[in-house]
Amino acid sequence: MSWPAAPQRYGRPNGRVEAFEQVSLRTRVGVLAALVAALAVVLVSVSAFVTVRVNIMQTLDTNLLQRASAAAQSELADPQQLATIPTEVLGAGDIRLALLLANGPAISAEGAASAPPLGEDELEVANGESSSSTRTATEAGVPYRVVAVRAGPGQALVIAQRLDATQQVFTKLGFALPIVGGVGVVVAAIAGVAIARAGLRPVDRLTAATERVAATGELRPIPVEGSDELARLTASFNEMLGALAASQEQQRRLVADAGHELRTPLTSMRTNLELLAAASRPGAPTLPESDRAEILDDVQAQVAELSTLVGDLVELARDDAPMIVHEPLELTEVVSRALERARRRAGDVEFDPILVPWTLTGDATALERAVLNLLDNAAKWSPPGGHVRVQMRPLDEWSVVLEVADAGPGIAEEDLPLVFERFYRAATSRTMPGSGLGLAIVRQVAVRHGGAVWAGRAPEGGALLAMRLPGHRLFA
Repeated sequence: MSWPAAPQRYGRPNGRVEAFEQVSLRTRVGVLAALVAALAVVLVSVSAFVTVRVNIMQTLDTNLLQRASAAAQSELADPQQLATIPTEVLGAGDIRLALLLANGPAISAEGAASAPPLGEDELEVANGESSSSTRTATEAGVPYRVVAVRAGPGQALVIAQRLDATQQVFTKLGFALPIVGGVGVVVAAIAGVAIARAGLRPVDRLTAATERVAATGELRPIPVEGSDELARLTASFNEMLGALAASQEQQRRLVADAGHELRTPLTSMRTNLELLAAASRPGAPTLPESDRAEILDDVQAQVAELSTLVGDLVELARDDAPMIVHEPLELTEVVSRALERARRRAGDVEFDPILVPWTLTGDATALERAVLNLLDNAAKWSPPGGHVRVQMRPLDEWSVVLEVADAGPGIAEEDLPLVFERFYRAATSRTMPGSGLGLAIVRQVAVRHGGAVWAGRAPEGGALLAMRLPGHRLFA
């Protein structure tokens, strides 16, 4: 029996990356700050050490060469006599001095014991092959800085100075720079953690708010402090919480209103079906055929009402959703198709269209549904043989208003701001067919297309329902 192979993990060269990602963000910021500081300290320390060493050695070489040249060119002392004078007498006990002859030994105050380290470089100066030389030499474990200058034909004046004090300076500097750098790295790490802690405090609040929302469903906004990127992120998060709260409230209202609207037809339908079932049982009183037909018609009407209500609920469930179809369309054609459908079920109500060419981008099916709802609403409230004015009126170059006016009883003043609300039905319309969702769908479609809706009194005496839409006019 073979076991399936373990799934491969891509993008993870080893477990150290996963271990680093499990560390908190502020710790990572502190570690990165320490690493950057350490790199900067190393570069600065090396640069400082090299710069100081080069400058000190250049200063020492310049000083020694100047002293040697002055001694070799002095008119008051012969180089051979100068070489025989002990350096202590000259006030320079750490200096060795000698006169190197090209064809002979070196001359110094105390012989070979006080002679500076000599070599090929100094001999080349004595032979005239070079005007001067500078080098570091070691004698009996003691480092010297040796310079040589020409002191006449076939001879060179050589001066050597001990480097013990200079080496001690370099040693102390080599110890001091890493110590100061280490302190700087620690301070940088502490500062990085502190800055990360202060800078990530809004992120901690966002995390706590997210966990609170996940645990309790409470959509309380977070206080915003400052105006930086994290403050804008907090403000955006609060806007998201507000949108989520509004969506939840809309869903709650939709469910509550839908339950209220569905309860009446479902109760009536259940009563009628129970009556029909009881009349069909053996030994039950016979139900007159006219009553049976009336009950069946009532059930059929209730089924149609439920179908319409469910369709409207499905349409409203798409509230605030982006338009699925984005296509250029002619609004006149959309209104004409809606007029054809409305005329077939409006009875003797007449529609008087006044249309203008208008193009916009949007969803033709949704717009036709909205216009049809406006026309059906006007036909429902129009008197027998009444006329409904359907007029497209451009407001400017970029927006048009579709007005639907009827000659019915009109809308009461207190109901005008509420007619486009979900499930809202005025007191005078409780006995009329409908679910109270048709005009809510009109508003939803208008808003999704960047428009608006409003209600008022029509010159014909009835209701005036208007829908504004963007677009542009077509000219022949």
